[in-house]
Amino acid sequence: MAETTLLQFLHPRYWFSWLGLLLVYITIYFPVSIQLKLGKLISLIISPLVKKRFAIARRNLELCYPELSNAERAELLEKLRFSIGIMPIETALSWWASDKQLRKRVTYKGLEHLDAALEKGKGVILLTGHFTSMEIGGRLIMLHTPCHVMFRKMNNKLFNTIMMRARIKHSEGIVLQKDPRTMVRALRKNKVIWYAPDQDFGSKPSIFAKFFGVTAATIPATSRLVKMSGAAVIPFVPRRDENGHYTLTLGKPLENFPSGDELVDAQRINDVIEQEIRQSPEQYFWVHRRFKTQANENKGSLYKSTKASK
Repeated sequence: MAETTLLQFLHPRYWFSWLGLLLVYITIYFPVSIQLKLGKLISLIISPLVKKRFAIARRNLELCYPELSNAERAELLEKLRFSIGIMPIETALSWWASDKQLRKRVTYKGLEHLDAALEKGKGVILLTGHFTSMEIGGRLIMLHTPCHVMFRKMNNKLFNTIMMRARIKHSEGIVLQKDPRTMVRALRKNKVIWYAPDQDFGSKPSIFAKFFGVTAATIPATSRLVKMSGAAVIPFVPRRDENGHYTLTLGKPLENFPSGDELVDAQRINDVIEQEIRQSPEQYFWVHRRFKTQANENKGSLYKSTKASK
C-alpha cells in the first residue's frame, strides 16, 4: 500500500519536489554546525522568492511591536529569516532522524506538569503556537510522551503524503483539523493532544479577541474541548538556541479554565501564546496573515497599505 502511494508521485511534475526532499533528507546526517550554516544559506536563497510573505511578516511586526523603532523591527525580521531558513532542516529531522540522534539535542523543562496532569486521567491539551520550530518540537515532545497531532492538508500532494506518513510513524494518532470529535475521544481516553489554535480561520468559526493589542479572529475551540473532556491545558513552547539545541518548556496547567465566557477564554489563550512569543519573537511564524479577518468584515484591511495584502 505504501509503495503504491508513492509510485503515483513519479510523474515529472513531482520531480522538483522529490529533489527538494532528497536535499533536506541528506542534511539530517550533517553536523549541527553545518546544519546551522545551511539554514543561513537557505534563508538567503528563499528571501527573494517569498517577498510577499516577508512583507506580511514586516506588517505583523509593525502591528504587534509599535514600540520598536524601524531599525529594531528590521533586525528582528532578519533573525526571522534565519528561523525560516532552518525550518526545512528541522522538518527533515522531525520526519527522518532517529530518536537517539534527537535526544542529544533537547532539554525539557516542566515535564512534571504534564505527568501530573496525566495522572488525573482526563487528557492534556499541549497548547502551542506556530513557532518556526513547531514541527521538530512535536517530534521532540513525543520522545517523552506519546501524542496525538493535528494535521492540516498541504497543497503539494507529495509533501502531504510524506508528512502524513512521518506523523503516523512518530505519533500516537492523527487528528484532522476539521474533526474535533476525534480530539474529544482521544482526550477522554487520557491522551495528549498537540494543539496550535493561533491562526486566522475566517469569521465563521471565530470570535474576536485581542492579540498583541490587535483585534484577531480567534477560534474558541480550546475552551469547548475542555468543557467536553475535562482535559488540562498546558502551554508548550519549543525554542532553538544559537548552537542548534532545543529547549521544550511546559508551563503549569491553566487554572479556572474554561471560565464559562468564550470571549474571556479566547482572550486568555491569546494572552498565553503572546507571552510565549515575546520571549523569542524571532522564532514565531510571522509570515501568516494573523489579522486578515476583522470584525467589520473588511478582509485584509490591515495589510492593504503593504504588498502583503494578497
